Amino acid sequence: MKKIVLFLCISLITSCNSQGKRALVGETEYQQKENARFKDASKSPLKKKDLKKFKGLDFFPVDSAFVVTAKLTRTKNAPVFEMATTTDRKPLYKEYGTLNFTIKGKDLKLTIYQSQDDTRDEKYKNYLFLPFTDDTSGNESYGGGRYMDVMTTDISEENTVILNFNNTYNPYCAYNDRYSCPLTPRKNHLNIEIKAGVKAFEKH
Repeated sequence: MKKIVLFLCISLITSCNSQGKRALVGETEYQQKENARFKDASKSPLKKKDLKKFKGLDFFPVDSAFVVTAKLTRTKNAPVFEMATTTDRKPLYKEYGTLNFTIKGKDLKLTIYQSQDDTRDEKYKNYLFLPFTDDTSGNESYGGGRYMDVMTTDISEENTVILNFNNTYNPYCAYNDRYSCPLTPRKNHLNIEIKAGVKAFEKH
């Protein structure tokens, strides 16, 4: 009898824990990882009052129309420049190249950048930085734009790369003004609604 009671208790605890996790699952592995990271107080950019009420980030529905193949044209002899941020901080970046792609029949172009700090960091040396705004910015999505990470290792020999706008994220400034975030250059505005990826965050 004791074994049965113990089994039932364990089952109930497991069930409760799994229900708690399900609330943060999300539609994709990417969304699951983002929600888990934001829930973790040691990693989350959220303010304490927002973290207490956090149940998960709000995402647009996953849409394969926003997974595209882009053609990369590398920028030769690109100068290092100071990128404007939300504070006085001026991190050093370099234009890595331009990306040409099509979404829903519309030809689009974005400039992709490489952080000069990242090139000296073994963990991030293969990361490229792709900030953009679109016609949802300031409404359904964060007004300052969204970011996408692209890896140099994902660029093919033909200089093509897959861009998955479902996996875009907000700068930390969207959640907490104590962070310093790069501002999206004006030329990286897309004249289309990118209804994919993370939405604007409602602060409490």
